[in-house]
Amino acid sequence: MHLNKKVNYIRKFYEWTTSIPILAFLLYFSGYLDDNFFFQVFAGILLIFCVLSAVHHSEIVAHRVGEPYGTIILAVSITIIEVAIIVSLMITGGEQYASFARDTVYSAVMLLLNGVVGLSLFIGGRKFHTQTFSPHSVKIALVSLISIVAFTMILPTFTKGEPGPYYNEAQILFEFFACLAIYAAFISAQTIRHREYFITEDEIKDDNNGYTISNTSLIISIVFLLISLTIVVLLAKSLSPPLESVIVNYGLPKSLVGIIIAGVILLPEGIAAVTAARKNKLQTSLNLALGSAIASIGLTIPTVSLASYIYDFPLILGLDILSIILLVISIFTVMLSLIGGRSNAVYGVVLLVNLVAYIFLTINP
Repeated sequence: MHLNKKVNYIRKFYEWTTSIPILAFLLYFSGYLDDNFFFQVFAGILLIFCVLSAVHHSEIVAHRVGEPYGTIILAVSITIIEVAIIVSLMITGGEQYASFARDTVYSAVMLLLNGVVGLSLFIGGRKFHTQTFSPHSVKIALVSLISIVAFTMILPTFTKGEPGPYYNEAQILFEFFACLAIYAAFISAQTIRHREYFITEDEIKDDNNGYTISNTSLIISIVFLLISLTIVVLLAKSLSPPLESVIVNYGLPKSLVGIIIAGVILLPEGIAAVTAARKNKLQTSLNLALGSAIASIGLTIPTVSLASYIYDFPLILGLDILSIILLVISIFTVMLSLIGGRSNAVYGVVLLVNLVAYIFLTINP
């Protein structure tokens, strides 16, 4: 039986999860993406499959190390993609990309809190009526998230060191260390001090079965995880300008670019979270959604802020009042939905309506 499992994992070397990233690399370096609509559409399709490939390989690695390390690996992998795309575009794009980091991270947080959590609660509630999870894990995650959100996207709107929604250099350095301290404390609680809050009995059993993945399969997955992450960054960077041109031509706000990119990047996490909810593993779904939201802000914004400090490119961090209100509503709704340790489909419906309101008000502010 163990031999069959090893053979199945080795076969993945020849499957789409390894062949698609290679094909995407060949397309990127072929030069056909320049002003060729057909190849740009094809590259967009490959981009989505490369994101799914990255998730597949991260799940194999995660299965080897067990939970909650698995969800952390997936969250950090997605955050690496997000950081690389944002920093590369902002360094080369100049002032027109000054708000790109804020828009993308804000979109990611809104999609995670309302979309991923909402869909998980709705689908899990429809199938199992009521699902349980650890309220302690949710409290730790939400406390961390609220503090990081305040430091990165709310306070810059009201500080007086620089005119407008900016931080000055001293404030950027403070935000950098504050976010890293909070994220480090959260990871410490999730993996060491309070690990029992973030795992279930089924996940403990899965940890004991981690040896079924061979070293060969593990190495292959690590290599192709890195390959998939790299090509996703390259393709997203190439496709962002034509995507922005299409959006502007239709008279839509440029902030939609951030929503679309965040949606593509978060697609694998959304699939993994909803799948876990359908298997009555809501704790895993919440670990993915809330952990990714914390990583998205707590790692992305400090990294981009430090890059802005080093390379001296403009960085708009503060949200406008409407966005702040929508963000506060989302966090408050998630908090009320999860504070009791039990969920149902009604909470999911409310959060999904919040998501629709966010997208609608982005298009029609």
